[in-house]
Amino acid sequence: MKGVFSAPGDYVHFKSQVPLHKIPIGTKQWRYYDFGPKVVPPLICLPGTAGTADVYYKQIMSLSMKGYRVISVDIPRVWNNTEWIQAFEKFLDAIDVHHIHLYGTSLGGFLAQLFAQHRPRRVRSLVLSNTFLETRSFSAAMPWAPIVSWTPSFLLKRYVLTGIRDGPHEPFIADSVDFVVSQVETLSREDLASRLSLTTDDASVGPLLVSDSCITIMDTNDYCAIPQQLKDQLGERYPEARRAHLKTGGDFPFLSRPDEVNLHLQLHLRRVGVEARPDLVHNIPKGDLGGSPSKENNGDDSDKSHEDDRGGSENPPADYEINPTPESSGSRNLDKQPLDSSECCHLDHELTLHVFPDGFTKEKHIVPPGTPVHFVGGYIVLFHLLRYISSLYIIWNYSLEFRQVV
Repeated sequence: MKGVFSAPGDYVHFKSQVPLHKIPIGTKQWRYYDFGPKVVPPLICLPGTAGTADVYYKQIMSLSMKGYRVISVDIPRVWNNTEWIQAFEKFLDAIDVHHIHLYGTSLGGFLAQLFAQHRPRRVRSLVLSNTFLETRSFSAAMPWAPIVSWTPSFLLKRYVLTGIRDGPHEPFIADSVDFVVSQVETLSREDLASRLSLTTDDASVGPLLVSDSCITIMDTNDYCAIPQQLKDQLGERYPEARRAHLKTGGDFPFLSRPDEVNLHLQLHLRRVGVEARPDLVHNIPKGDLGGSPSKENNGDDSDKSHEDDRGGSENPPADYEINPTPESSGSRNLDKQPLDSSECCHLDHELTLHVFPDGFTKEKHIVPPGTPVHFVGGYIVLFHLLRYISSLYIIWNYSLEFRQVV
């Protein structure tokens, strides 16, 4: 969790292949990925308090190549569980999805169970990982929950990150922690406050109409932020559910143990009757892309919809064909991968790195379109002023040392 984070190569590849969707529904902004054959009933992934839609990128890439449709969503800014159920149902209506299979971890697993309880006709099966049945213990451990909506962002982030075990990790677990921490940094104060409110909102999961045979419980056996007592309660509630035990994996097995998690997800989908369509993977026209009828491609709003509210923009591929993922694990990063293109552009469009065949590189600063000239001039003046102040400080420091010597 320390040091400079560098995005894994397979994540960079994922971002170049899979489009990000953003649609406003009422007062809620939904940010999600939707990839895979549209004719297949989707597996919808719900992250935990510290997660975003991006944390399931390994599941999206792997399962979509096998012919499954995977949707990964950000939890929107909802402040209680009733609001969550209503907002999620409106989201499903907006993307024209009626019957779903839910995969939730931590808070996402709890929200998946609540939705299955109150909207049983829409949920066909559940995959629950490191999750719980009730929020009483979390609200008791957070006495300042009533003022969470007024808490500063840095305190909310510190509270969320303290729930992630720090210390010596196996390399693949350390990489998963680093990735999730980088995602926490992208969350706004309102995002974090609303998720903590969901965690402490007094609620519990009642009886489900979903059969235990359509539920898979996937837990890690090494350590987890969710107390073992709460995980045992979950197992007692669904005694006939299929159990998938991961020997290691920490809090984020979908990142640290993606091959095992993807295998269990695939077995679950087969068991509940979801038929993959690998024949549609490489030849799906753009109209049949596993996306939703969002407003991001309509008229003048296209530029705004592709602009991420956390910075950067997304470039959707021309069709559903997936290029081979570069050889990369969670522990590999961009520094270990060759630069094959002649130009690499930074996400903020202000720095371009030109790579020539002989290995010589040159950085070129580009002023974004529409930048006022006076802003550029002010930036140059500020730059030289800082250099001048730093040089004065160095001269003063050396003169002080010289006086002490004399």
